[in-house]
Amino acid sequence: MALRFEPILAEGIAQVSYFLCDESAGCAAVIDPRPDADIYLLKAQQYGVTITHIFETHIHADFMSGARELASRCNGSAKIFVSVEGDATYDFAHESVREGEKFEFGQVKLRAKHTPGHTPEHLSYLLYESHEEDPWGILTGDSLFIDSLGRPDLLGDEKTEELTKALFNTMREVFCQLSDKVIVYPCHAAGSACGPDIGDRMHTTIGYEKKHNPFMQIETFDEFKKAIQDSAPPVPTHYPKMKNLNTKGPETFGHTPQVRSLSVKEFEEEMKNTDRIIIDTRDMLAFGGGHIEGAINIGQRPILSVWAGWLIDINAPILLILPKDKDLERVVKLLWRTGHTNFKGYLAGNMRNWQESGKPIKKLPQLSVHELSENKEQYQPLDVRKKKEWQNGNIPDATHLFLGELSDKINTLDKDQNLAVYCASGYRASIAASILQKNGFQNVNSIPGSFKAWKAAGLPIENKIEN
Repeated sequence: MALRFEPILAEGIAQVSYFLCDESAGCAAVIDPRPDADIYLLKAQQYGVTITHIFETHIHADFMSGARELASRCNGSAKIFVSVEGDATYDFAHESVREGEKFEFGQVKLRAKHTPGHTPEHLSYLLYESHEEDPWGILTGDSLFIDSLGRPDLLGDEKTEELTKALFNTMREVFCQLSDKVIVYPCHAAGSACGPDIGDRMHTTIGYEKKHNPFMQIETFDEFKKAIQDSAPPVPTHYPKMKNLNTKGPETFGHTPQVRSLSVKEFEEEMKNTDRIIIDTRDMLAFGGGHIEGAINIGQRPILSVWAGWLIDINAPILLILPKDKDLERVVKLLWRTGHTNFKGYLAGNMRNWQESGKPIKKLPQLSVHELSENKEQYQPLDVRKKKEWQNGNIPDATHLFLGELSDKINTLDKDQNLAVYCASGYRASIAASILQKNGFQNVNSIPGSFKAWKAAGLPIENKIEN
């Protein structure tokens, strides 16, 4: 019999939940679960324990909480424990937690620590051996990350100053006061927009962060405030809606949301409803070779969750095109993580059935970096990467428009230009090019390999930062 403490990474959204149990005590806790909750139930079965506690460190903005989904699947054995610090309220059944409350799971105990800044109610959980007074670890949620801190600007401008001060105090008065040996277990890994430049390791120590985390080395509030403001990544558009949804309590299903298969005829009927969003989850080259007009290409990599969150309203009725029918559950889980559950169906037999039925097909031209370079006078390069990526070097004479802002600023682009859309590797370029096509741009090309291919080919780069 043993103590188990395991991080569980949801790729794409780069979210880390934790499964904690003591086999000898027979009980388990889950911290910050994702909605596709099967993995926690399988862990409980593997170790022969019952999930009794589900903790949320704070009201999440970047992904749909799986606390209610997991509780419903536990059939009454587990309760949801949430912070009521900062006057937080919830519209679902819960147990309230405040600063200092303790919870024991056999050999290990948790103690709640109020760590506001990312949000007003945010709690971290100190981890102790049952007989010890000094913590060996801390679950920091979205307050302290590896090489970074949780951003304080997600509740609007009127709250940002207050939360920035709270975050500075949390950093100086809580985290900097912990022993260097305390192990830090954050809720996010590299790739999340919940903090700037999060490191790519799964855990760290307080001592390491004191030496290497730039924010933990700042001793004055004004300097801290400037550093936070200057480093903040763009706020994804779905964050405010996701926070509201998680406060109210997401719908529960008891299983992965079900999506009905549609024949070509049924799919066409659904398409007549102009509010339907067609998401084609195939690879960019397959999409470029032939797709249904009006479809948006968001390939079925883990990052699908993030870009669906950015670009597709969580209430939008969705029609799916899959690489293969067997990919349905994987795609649905990725969409579910950012709140998408309004599925109207998927095309059975995928694009093979569509093309064999003689239905119209739209192409998206794919332009190699060599073709672009050799015929540069014919194309206007469009860079859809983040600002920081753009500033680290770009294709000469390119226009910059971040993908997350494309829909809002699409009218700033000239429909008569022959656009060559690129990103880092081509994934975002294909998303952007498909959005442009959907909005009536006829002269659009996407660049497979994109900036990575451009650099690998040794082609000239503007604004290149020399190492």
